[in-house]
Amino acid sequence: MNLPYSVTQRELLDLLVNLAPVRPIFIWGAPGIGKSALVEKFAEEVGLPCVSLLGSQLAPEDIIGIPQIRGETSEFLPPKMIARKEPYVLFLDELNACSQEVQKAFYSLIHERRIGEYHLPKGSVVIGAGNRTQDGAIVKTMSSALVNRMFHVQLVANARQWLDWAYENEIHPWIVDYIEQRPDHLFTEPPKTEEPYSTPRSWHMLSDALKEYNVGEQEISPELLRVLAYGCISAKHAGMFLAFSKNVKNKYLLNAIIKGEEKFPSRPEDRDSLYFLAQAFRARLLHDLPDKKNKMSHELQFFSHRAKILLKELSQINYEMAQMVVATDDGHVLPEWFMVEIIRDMPRLINSEARKGA
Repeated sequence: MNLPYSVTQRELLDLLVNLAPVRPIFIWGAPGIGKSALVEKFAEEVGLPCVSLLGSQLAPEDIIGIPQIRGETSEFLPPKMIARKEPYVLFLDELNACSQEVQKAFYSLIHERRIGEYHLPKGSVVIGAGNRTQDGAIVKTMSSALVNRMFHVQLVANARQWLDWAYENEIHPWIVDYIEQRPDHLFTEPPKTEEPYSTPRSWHMLSDALKEYNVGEQEISPELLRVLAYGCISAKHAGMFLAFSKNVKNKYLLNAIIKGEEKFPSRPEDRDSLYFLAQAFRARLLHDLPDKKNKMSHELQFFSHRAKILLKELSQINYEMAQMVVATDDGHVLPEWFMVEIIRDMPRLINSEARKGA
């Protein structure tokens, strides 16, 4: 399912607080984007225990239970995990990965909050979640009857909000610093081939690996760091993260460069570090500079002034990387007013980029 709208983590929490108590909600989103963690956070905030069922591993009897004869009649006894006396959050993860038979077993549970003669305690909440067809995960067509019984919402990753969570949950500082400089690397769409790719979950996994080896407190070999990075996140991002790790060791951090406390690395052996910094510099310009110049604060005015100086310095070190910063061939364009000033101050840089794209 592709919805015409999407929500961030905070927006989803707000929807859950307001809608989940009255209507079942189904959360769509790519693997590793944080659906399960958000449902658990919601349950914690409302003070309810969270019971998670994994749809891809369920059989119908895991939901409706087994029959038991009582006198001249029989009744189904639901599983102990579901049949609770106190209200709780029932999280049906990978709901659209279960078979049609299991989906049928969910009908009354989702629509009427009951299984046979058992009714969920008043105040209980039912939430479903699943991946999209394009994600390459286990997905089965959800019946129209089941679709029509739930409110649907699509979750997308938001780097700023994830970083707030990362600080609270003590994610490794290298990961936090990297995503601060490259927020566009927090999430990539699942690849069509079997290979690691970047998601909030995979960055969390890399953080755990770095912590296990006490990276930062003690040295780690470049070979081992390469194994850890390439084993968790996309190959492109892993290469950039390795370059970033050199920046950490050599204190070539973008913030320090922008403040004038450090310089762009210029030695031939620092080329990969320079490439990362140029990419991060472009991402920072795209993220921070407003569309209109008159919307800038004093802080952003300083940043735009420094940015033009840094572009000149970068072009003296490596002209191609300076061109990459102002490039327009990736679908993202720097603000028009900033480009006008660059054309005025550094016409050769822009003209060369224009000829390359012609």
